[in-house]
Amino acid sequence: MAQAWTAVCLTLFPDLFPGPLETSVTGSALQKGLWDLKTLNLRDYAQDKHRSVDDTPAGGGAGMVMRADIAAKAIDAGLKLVPDARRIYLSPRGRPFCQEMAHDLSQSNGVLLLCGRFEGIDERLIEARQLEEVSIGDFVMTGGEMAAYCLLDSVVRLRAGVLGSAQSLEQESFEDGLLEHPHYTKPREFEGCTIPDVLLEGNHAKIAKWRKEQSQRLTQQRRPDLWERFRTKS
Repeated sequence: MAQAWTAVCLTLFPDLFPGPLETSVTGSALQKGLWDLKTLNLRDYAQDKHRSVDDTPAGGGAGMVMRADIAAKAIDAGLKLVPDARRIYLSPRGRPFCQEMAHDLSQSNGVLLLCGRFEGIDERLIEARQLEEVSIGDFVMTGGEMAAYCLLDSVVRLRAGVLGSAQSLEQESFEDGLLEHPHYTKPREFEGCTIPDVLLEGNHAKIAKWRKEQSQRLTQQRRPDLWERFRTKS
């Protein structure tokens, strides 16, 4: 039997996993063996009695830096679990994570995620282990574990069998380069606001046209960067 798509998380806090990934569709898929999650504690590869993984930055400055030699051992151990895994360092200076990247990762054999802490990691490790730096947004958190949740939730749900409806994936935000159209359900009237008539007429062609127009309107208003990219490709 082929090995399930596997994520290996390298972290100082392995107890944080699976965390929210154990719930909802990702948790159900985990129980069914549609994907697998492994964690490696970076401190297990430390060399001193204090299990230190960081040291002061060369050249001075605030904070501490994760040591390359220790993290490298953890990465090498992780690659033995998933030899062909995509090697990702979750970092605020990385390439922005997006739906296209989620699709790409979902088609890989798995991912190895290095959850950074402190001021960052030794640059030589990024080069020596050919790590892809990936960011989930233009903000800074105390560590990469929360970013790992976001990335894995986005990727796992794209794997075959995780979601019940393929159509749900096709109609989501970013799948066609636009934000998703508005949604409505019962009751027909809520606090004086009614569902748009076009959605209740049963004319599927008109509904599709309305939804596309709404997606374009919302994208223009809220994400002009996406709208410009969409117009360029169209």
